[in-house]
Amino acid sequence: MSDIRIHAGAAAGALAPREYHLAHEPHPENGTALGFWLYLMSDCLIFAALFATYGVLGRSYAAGPTGAQLFDLTLVAINTAFLLLSSITFGFAMLRKQLGDVKGTLLWLAITGVFGLCFLGLELYEFSHLLHEGAGPQRSAFLSAFFTLVGTHGLHVTFGLIWLVVLMVQIGKHGLIPENNRRLMCLSMFWHFLDVVWIGVFTFVYLMGVL
Repeated sequence: MSDIRIHAGAAAGALAPREYHLAHEPHPENGTALGFWLYLMSDCLIFAALFATYGVLGRSYAAGPTGAQLFDLTLVAINTAFLLLSSITFGFAMLRKQLGDVKGTLLWLAITGVFGLCFLGLELYEFSHLLHEGAGPQRSAFLSAFFTLVGTHGLHVTFGLIWLVVLMVQIGKHGLIPENNRRLMCLSMFWHFLDVVWIGVFTFVYLMGVL
């Protein structure tokens, strides 16, 4: 009798509907944010290593030009303003996103992209000018560390701009759906992170370099 009940219970359990977590909540609450914060921490370690390398090699000029002879603080200040303004306009885009304004969000994201392109353009101009002056990364340990640190940040901005364009296409096509809202949140953290890193570059590399 007990065997029959066991088999009957097993059969009932086999026929009962089963619920799977992934079928209803493909993204657990705050899971994406946590994962992206972990990524940003790993990026912090990369930049910390590059800053430490520059701190060690930043005065190794090998009888070549110094930072005071090479850096144009006016140009760098303008470039810094471009990046800081892009962070402000990204904040405006997030505000429009909170209101569900797709067109407003896309407009401020486009303005952010323009400021980011201006930043990259001036940085490439600075690099080309230094190379024209014979101050390439092979000239001294100081310049090797400089090009590596500033160039790595520039690559991050480049990938951020690519991400921005792809996300704008997704928002234009699908609107401010939850998935795009998550992506906007992650890109916002990434973009503000690049601003913080650049403030460190501006202070530690450029300002201290001309002293």
